[in-house]
Amino acid sequence: MTDKKTRLRTIFKLSIITLLLQCNVTSCSHSIKKVNPPNIIVFLVDDMGLMDTSVPFIIDGNGNPVKYPLNTFYRTPNMEKLAKQGIRFTNFYAHSVCSPTRVSILTGQNSARHGVTNWIRSENNNRTEFGPSNWNWKGLTKKSVTLPRVLQQEGYRTIHAGKAHLGPINSEGENPLNLGFDVNIAGSSIGEPGSYHGKDGFGHIGGNKTRAVQGLEKYHGKDIFLTEALTIEANAAITKAKEEDKPFFLYMSHYAVHAPFHSDPGFSDNYIDSGKTEKAQAFATLIEGMDKSLGDIVKHVKSLGLGENTILIFMGDNGSDAPLPSENDYGSSYPLRGKKGHHWEGGMRVPFIASWVEPNEQKPLQKKMPIAQQEIQQQPASILDVFSTVCQLANVTIPENHITDGFDLKEQLNGQINTKRSELFLNHFPHGNHRTNYFTSLVKSDWKIIYHYQVDGQPLYELYNLKNDPFEANDLSKENPEQLKFLMKALIHEMENKGALYPEKDGEVLKMIIPQSRSNTK
Repeated sequence: MTDKKTRLRTIFKLSIITLLLQCNVTSCSHSIKKVNPPNIIVFLVDDMGLMDTSVPFIIDGNGNPVKYPLNTFYRTPNMEKLAKQGIRFTNFYAHSVCSPTRVSILTGQNSARHGVTNWIRSENNNRTEFGPSNWNWKGLTKKSVTLPRVLQQEGYRTIHAGKAHLGPINSEGENPLNLGFDVNIAGSSIGEPGSYHGKDGFGHIGGNKTRAVQGLEKYHGKDIFLTEALTIEANAAITKAKEEDKPFFLYMSHYAVHAPFHSDPGFSDNYIDSGKTEKAQAFATLIEGMDKSLGDIVKHVKSLGLGENTILIFMGDNGSDAPLPSENDYGSSYPLRGKKGHHWEGGMRVPFIASWVEPNEQKPLQKKMPIAQQEIQQQPASILDVFSTVCQLANVTIPENHITDGFDLKEQLNGQINTKRSELFLNHFPHGNHRTNYFTSLVKSDWKIIYHYQVDGQPLYELYNLKNDPFEANDLSKENPEQLKFLMKALIHEMENKGALYPEKDGEVLKMIIPQSRSNTK
């Protein structure tokens, strides 16, 4: 009997110890949850170039922002507020067409590495005549390592709203839910909306039915603009994430300001006397409507008490496509040369602003990722940096087998220089049927080289010193053959490092040719 009592006492003690340990673990877990992970908003605007805003991103020799005529035409007060309470980048690069950039944002990889080197046509492979035969036209898959998937696995509520354009019809990449998103609002294979108007059913009732926007049926026939409908749905998803006590990742990917250039009636009166064409006025209303969406989301996040715990990253996906007249390739991105699809800066430089929704330097999360206020960052950065930066902010480990090409922006967001990063950006477009065909360009600090493949003859080169000639008016490829050769070697190295695919002609790969020069000079 005594032995039995002893055993019972021992079992009872062990049970108490186990319960205490469980309570401690639970208590520990609860305390960790109280230090809430940051909410993250990536606010991506389609076809918005560096000059499509009232916020000046071009600076003078002293680092001061300069307003050009286009900055006075557009009205983006919420972008202005964001820039004042955060930091804007003057040299932020994207690929010159949309799908490559979008895949790069979600993977942290250059398009030359992930293989989506052209925009993805929904219905069939748009390789073009001399394009690589095995380029990745199917886009992302269920197995792809993506930013939303990595965050989802760490407990984030991941929300996609708007344009996806990450895979063709009947591919895995067509549906954002296959790519790590918990919520998909209106995302599919299409790259432009059939209509911006709810009365048209966003293309289901009127407009281009092959590009009808999916998943917004409750707005069909109503007097509402697409940008507004997406904003309402995105804000509702944010509210639900808070109700579920989950941190959220919102990928707010507007269809605006892509064609068709339908005028947003809420802003049309602001441009009637502008002297611009009807299409240019409509484009301006798309810009202002997008800006209102930015303000509405910021206001909603603040109303939920989440402003101090939410970081917002604003950017465009490629150069401007504004319907403005062009002269000598200077037009909708002026004073930059070129626009969407071009190999010049106007096709690659995009607006980038980062800020805490409610800056408060005393908050632990904001101490971890401080963002300078009213600052301008001149050191180059790119879309490739978003993946690493968000993972660092959320304290998420990037899978070991996943190669990334970007850098953590922590120092640069705080107004400092990252001396450890490379200042290279490779823009690879081995396809045709666009504004610039079959080219690869490389920005390396102050220099830029453009290589045109020999589809119809000998390769052509362009060389610019962006420090002395930021608007690419003077091609130095013939005047400075040594620098041209040096940069071509750097370009080829980058291509080989990323396993890039080249154009093809008559069954042969068009490899790059290094020009001959008299000396090997850096």
